[in-house]
Amino acid sequence: MTDTTSPLAELSSAGVSVWLDDLSRERIVSGDLQRLIDERHVVGVTTNPTIFANALSEGGAYAEQVAKLAKAGKNAAEAVVDITTHDVATGCDIFHDLYLKTDGQDGRVSIEVEPAVAHDTAGTIKEGKLLWELVDRPNVMIKVPATVEGLEAITELTAVGISVNVTLIFSLERHREVINAYLSGLERAKAAGIDLAGIRSVASFFVSRVDTEVDKRLDAIGTPEAKALRGKAGIANARLAYEVFEQAFASERAKGLLAAGANLQRPLWASTGVKDPEFRDTLYVEELVVNNVINTMPEKTMEATFEHGSIKGDTVTGKYQEANEVLDELAALGISYTEVTDLLEKEGIEKFTVSWNQLLDTVQKSLEAAREKN
Repeated sequence: MTDTTSPLAELSSAGVSVWLDDLSRERIVSGDLQRLIDERHVVGVTTNPTIFANALSEGGAYAEQVAKLAKAGKNAAEAVVDITTHDVATGCDIFHDLYLKTDGQDGRVSIEVEPAVAHDTAGTIKEGKLLWELVDRPNVMIKVPATVEGLEAITELTAVGISVNVTLIFSLERHREVINAYLSGLERAKAAGIDLAGIRSVASFFVSRVDTEVDKRLDAIGTPEAKALRGKAGIANARLAYEVFEQAFASERAKGLLAAGANLQRPLWASTGVKDPEFRDTLYVEELVVNNVINTMPEKTMEATFEHGSIKGDTVTGKYQEANEVLDELAALGISYTEVTDLLEKEGIEKFTVSWNQLLDTVQKSLEAAREKN
């Protein structure tokens, strides 16, 4: 029986697409991914190097493929691409019916370009096109970091009809640049005669990491005014990102493309697992409910929302003045918005690079072990 009363059902009804921020071979073959689709309103999946590093370190489900790759003489980097694109393609197949049912809006699985090309426009374009071809599913999304160098890559990939999930967005200005890059890509696609309706994009705006960094600075200040702002920056920033989205897609430029069949670049709330135990574990779900967005959640956050989430309708529009006041108060305390968001982008890429190297190391050891057996 379809669940229509849980907080996750209410979230879906409010226009928020529930995506799972996790994927593994075990989750696929055990039927757990299908269970989450059936019972938890999951309509998409996001992946990143950290997720795959964790999945591979658990091992067992990948043994057969690793043995074949070892026998074929693949190196670790080649094996990682084969393993991850296999999981993503299989995930896309599981979501295919949902993809058709939602006319391509949901039923999506994202795969990220290697972190090493985050500051390499040509490298990002090349790898984005390769991953698109290897997965070979219409409902895959290629994740591209929102670095300065990534912006041109977003335009180029969109221009050739590839659906892009733009990741690691922390600042409002970068969000504006990401939307501009998407619209530029659509304009080029239209000029090339590509059907705009088949191109989708999401802009992954990170939430909890903003609070983690800002709250550390507020704690160092230590005044009552500073402590009163703890846990407010991430939500305020995300709400203003939605205002940026609304304004950008109300422009004449965007309206012309939408009239030609293009789709909105929906905001996606990423990093929505609560990291501070003092905060409610569903904070970044409940306070960011609004139509036309995605919330990609770790399973722990998803289960918490299912069990005791409190969905009160739209908690974003109408809160823009309040959100601006939060950022103004932080600035008055000497906390630089630009400094925080620049640092978070840099750290985000560094963290994924570490995870990518762990992934390569895990696969290398697995390949060696498989070769020794043979």
